[in-house]
Amino acid sequence: MMKTDLNIHIYPRAAKANTAGLFPIYVRITLNGKRSEFSTRKFIHPAKWDEKTMRVKGNTEEARTINSYLESIRNKITQMQIHFQFQESEVTIEQFMNLLIGKKIERERTLIPVFQEHNKRIRALVGSEYSEGTYQRYQISLRHTQDFLKYQYGKTDIPLSKIDNAFISDYDFYLRSHRSCSNNTTIKYLKNFMKVIRICIANGWMTKDPFAHYKFKLQEVKRNVLTQEELQILMDKHFTIERLALVRDIFIFSCYTGLAYIDVKQLTSGNIIKGIDGQYWISTHRQKTDTPSKIPLLDTARRIIEKYAGHPKSDNEGTLLPVPTNQKMNAYLKEIADICGIDKLLTFHCARHTFATTVTLSNGVPIESVSKMLGHRSIKTTQHYAKITDRKIADDMDRLKQILDQPGSGHQSKRNITG
Repeated sequence: MMKTDLNIHIYPRAAKANTAGLFPIYVRITLNGKRSEFSTRKFIHPAKWDEKTMRVKGNTEEARTINSYLESIRNKITQMQIHFQFQESEVTIEQFMNLLIGKKIERERTLIPVFQEHNKRIRALVGSEYSEGTYQRYQISLRHTQDFLKYQYGKTDIPLSKIDNAFISDYDFYLRSHRSCSNNTTIKYLKNFMKVIRICIANGWMTKDPFAHYKFKLQEVKRNVLTQEELQILMDKHFTIERLALVRDIFIFSCYTGLAYIDVKQLTSGNIIKGIDGQYWISTHRQKTDTPSKIPLLDTARRIIEKYAGHPKSDNEGTLLPVPTNQKMNAYLKEIADICGIDKLLTFHCARHTFATTVTLSNGVPIESVSKMLGHRSIKTTQHYAKITDRKIADDMDRLKQILDQPGSGHQSKRNITG
C-alpha cells in the first residue's frame, strides 16, 4: 500500500481580503511533506470563522451553505486518500491537486516499461546498428534491475521520480555483494542502466540526474599475452590429435591477424583482397563495432588459410576456415596450454592481445597502424589492449645504446665520465 500522510487545513486568508473586508477561504493540503493550496472562492468575515473546527460560526443560511460546501471538499479529499492508499506507485502533490480540482491526472512513468521499450528498439536494430551480443547484455541488465527492485523494495517496478543517488548507490552495492560482480562488471551494468536514465531525462520524464554525483572507477585488467617464446613453442608443437591441431592453428591465425573470434569465424574468400601494395590483405568489418578493418596477410596466416583450403566444414559453411564453437575453442586451448607448458589462462581473445603487443607493437609497428588494423574507433582502446612489454623497452634502449656508442655521436665516452 502507498504511504499517504495527508493533512487538511482550511482558513480565511487575510492577505487576499477584498474591498469589503471579507477574507477568501483557502484549503491547504500537505501530502507526504509537500504542500499545496487553493481558493474555495467563498468569502467570510474573519469574526465569523471558527479556527478550531475550521467552519463558519452560527446557523445562518450563509453559514450552512459554506459549511456544506467545505464538508464536500473534505469528503472528496478523504475518498481520494483512501483510493491512493491501494495504489502501488506513489502519487505526487501535483497529481493529487490536479485530480481534486478536476484536471486529468497523468500517470507517472515507471522504470521497467521504459527499459523494456529501450531493449525492444535495440532488438529491432540488431544486424544494422547493434550486435546480438549488445542486445543480450541489455537484457541481462534489465533482469538484474528487476531482481534488485524485488530484493530492495519488494516491488516489480518503481516511479522514475524515486530513482535518486541513494538508489544508484544501493544498486551498486547489490551488484557487488548479492550478485558478486567484480568492480568492472558492476560498472558495465550501471552504464547500461545509465543509458536508460539518460533517455528519461532527455524526454523530460525525470528532472534530476541520479548519476550526477556517481563516479565510475574502472580497474585496469591485466590481459594475458603470449611472449614471442611462448608463441614459438605453440607453433612448433606437433599435435597428433586433429582437434587440438585445428584449434592451435585457428588461434595462431588470430595471433597474426588480430581478428576476434566472431570475425575469424565469419571470414570468407571474399574478404581476401589485393591491397595497395599488390599483396593479399584481409578486408572485413568488426561485428562488435561495425568498423572497417584491413590487415596485410602475413605469411603465417596465409599458410594456415592454404592448409585448410577445401576443408569439408568450411566448404559446407562457405567460410575461409573451419572454426569450432567459441566454447570448444576455449576448452581446447586450456588443454593445449597444459601440453605446451604455458602457465597462462589461454582464451581465444588472448590471440588478439598477442597480435597487438607481441606481433606488432613489440616489433616496432606504430600504434596508429595497430589501432587501424584492430578496427578500433579510438587509439585509447588500442592502448588498453596493447601494453608495451619489457622486451620492447629493452630492445629500444639497446638501439639507443648503439647510437650513443657510435664514433662522432657527440656524446662523452665512458672513459671521460669515469676519469
